[in-house]
Amino acid sequence: MGIVVIGMIFVDIKGYPEASFIPTGRNVGRVERVHGGVGRNVAEDIANCELRPTLVSLTDESGDGEDVLRKLRNHKVNTDYIRKTPDGLGTWLAVFDNAGDVAASISKRPDMTPILDILDSQGDEIFAGADSVIVEIDLDKEIIKRVFRLAKKHDKKVYAVVGNMSVALERRDFMKSTDCLVCNLQEAGLLFFEDYSGKKPEEMADILAERITAAQIPGMIVTMGADGAVYANLAGEKGYCPARRVDVVDTTGAGDSFCAGAVIGMTYGKGMAESVEIGSMLAASVIVTSEAVCPRFLPRELGLDMDPVEGV
Repeated sequence: MGIVVIGMIFVDIKGYPEASFIPTGRNVGRVERVHGGVGRNVAEDIANCELRPTLVSLTDESGDGEDVLRKLRNHKVNTDYIRKTPDGLGTWLAVFDNAGDVAASISKRPDMTPILDILDSQGDEIFAGADSVIVEIDLDKEIIKRVFRLAKKHDKKVYAVVGNMSVALERRDFMKSTDCLVCNLQEAGLLFFEDYSGKKPEEMADILAERITAAQIPGMIVTMGADGAVYANLAGEKGYCPARRVDVVDTTGAGDSFCAGAVIGMTYGKGMAESVEIGSMLAASVIVTSEAVCPRFLPRELGLDMDPVEGV
């Protein structure tokens, strides 16, 4: 079943200015609708590395919902555990500035509680066949409880990614049960109630090692945008990986691609340093386009000693 991803599916509506962006004015530009959502993005990124992930999620009966499922299947994502529910598809509305960064956004989160029934009725078969599990840690608390209960039962590693850190803070106690938490610098600041703006990567790596030791979070990777990413775990590993220098078109999905690459590495035998390198490679491949997911890669291009996974 490969890596199992448990998370949300969104439709992203993105606006790009043609001229200089005016925050309080009317901007002429283009508007695009693309498939999004942290869980969906991560699953498709993993599939685009010729691995065969399984996505546990919800969508709806709309045309957008059908399009999402069609694309996921075309990319070889196992959609057997995606259900259609009336409020299963989220929406993200965002406006970008001329540097490709989000200037403003509004997010309408879907009702994910029907996933409880999926986990109760099919959770054993999902987790028994998983190579590892990635979960959006800001999902409903009962969903997170089920995930860790099943992971413990089937002895599976759980990697956590953040969709909304304000919500994820309410799940802070569960982070001690993850094998690694992946988030960005701002989210790390919210998690530890500190301001990390202006911190140099080397300094941030030391801070991160201290904070996870105090909080007893087994491992954590923090992306720092153009400054790269830092990592640390309770086994004493810590370090810094510089970002790859590329021309930025759109940063949407870069963090999700980074998470996918890092978890791919950790799942299939790489240490944290090599896994962060894989994450940085996938993130760089996303920000040079307006797509929210990475292009196609072969596992050996990522340094994995394995061939494309068959199936789906």
